[in-house]
Amino acid sequence: MMHIDNIPSTPGKFKMEKSPYNRLRMHFSLAKLTFWSFVFLGLIFVFFYRSPASSSPVSSDLSRRSLRTSSYGGPAWEKRIKASAKVRSRNGISVLVTGAAGFVGTHVSVALKRRGDGVLGLDNFNDYYDPSLKRARQALLERTGVYVVEGDINDITLLKKLFDIVPFTHVMHLAAQAGVRYAMENPGSYVHSNIAGLVNVLEICKSVNPQPAIVWASSSSVYGLNTKVPFSEKDRTDQPASLYAATKKAGEEIAHTYNHIYGLSLTGLRFFTVYGPWGRPDMAYFFFTRDILKGKSIPIFEAANHGTVARDFTYIDDIVKGCLAALDTAEKSTGSGGKKKGAAQLRVFNLGNTSPVPVSDLVSILERLLKVKAKRLVMKLPRNGDVPFTHANISSAHKELGYKPTTDLQTGLKKFVRWYLNYYGNGKKSAQ
Repeated sequence: MMHIDNIPSTPGKFKMEKSPYNRLRMHFSLAKLTFWSFVFLGLIFVFFYRSPASSSPVSSDLSRRSLRTSSYGGPAWEKRIKASAKVRSRNGISVLVTGAAGFVGTHVSVALKRRGDGVLGLDNFNDYYDPSLKRARQALLERTGVYVVEGDINDITLLKKLFDIVPFTHVMHLAAQAGVRYAMENPGSYVHSNIAGLVNVLEICKSVNPQPAIVWASSSSVYGLNTKVPFSEKDRTDQPASLYAATKKAGEEIAHTYNHIYGLSLTGLRFFTVYGPWGRPDMAYFFFTRDILKGKSIPIFEAANHGTVARDFTYIDDIVKGCLAALDTAEKSTGSGGKKKGAAQLRVFNLGNTSPVPVSDLVSILERLLKVKAKRLVMKLPRNGDVPFTHANISSAHKELGYKPTTDLQTGLKKFVRWYLNYYGNGKKSAQ
């Protein structure tokens, strides 16, 4: 038997001696090669075709977002979904709430559940801000009976699965990449969530039967550089001041398209500076509170020519009332199987407080509530997408939804500060 080292490296010049033993060995080698080829192919099949759809790679510009969906499926998982989405009141609705572990999403989900509606949450728990706060909200939701599926709105396989399990009558679409300033650091995340994610949700909704009615979060940011106040839904919104605003405006145009082509019932809500307990740490009132308590300087922006920067601060409970009213007055979608069968409802409403407050006054209120003097650092308003003022005209929401905000900034901040000191004041947590 010839040793393998004796076989020359240049092929074609060496002729093996033909013998029955060599032929037998060749057949045996071919059999082994065939066997291991099948094994290798089998492993490839298992790896690529058995893995969850969410394990596909995500663009590197989304590195700060946790977009992979956790593993899902199985009888126990489906049982939790059905239990959470079960309607327990006579005229209740079954609602899929995207962004359920977010600020507004948590409050809306709790309110729906407490009145007997079926509620299922969906959230990807990204790290735009401290995920531990989102996990704490999730724990609050679970105590209320709301199950939050961990997954991304861009995972169309997951969305289809959820609708296969529960025939939702309504979708409250609140999942989005928030924040005006962060858009300058990671613009891709805004396109991914606020445009592609919205399209994904609408694609599923137009395909299922029956189609759900959809209420979704737009933003007061769509008014952009508009100088006419108060802002009305009839005003032009074609001058966005930030990429965030542009993606929300794009969302409104996309909603119009899906309403026109597929008969989806769509209601857009333009939120005006929402604040309150369990709020977002990237909002001024939140990090002002943190930095005042830590003795750090806080930036007080002023507009051109020493102008006042003011916001139409709207307390979370008022926003929740508007969201529920929008769901309750939403008409049924008119399409079936992706085909429109008649004109469908299309609405957009401002949800604000109608009383703009200068940011300097916000700081003064926080000083009194915290009993700490703030170190103010007056700065010019940077060109980062922020606008000098916001002011909502809510006459349309009042007429159609019965929307009437009742919480002034002093009262709302008092409730927020009480929550903040309770949540962070024990020294075991740190607001980031």
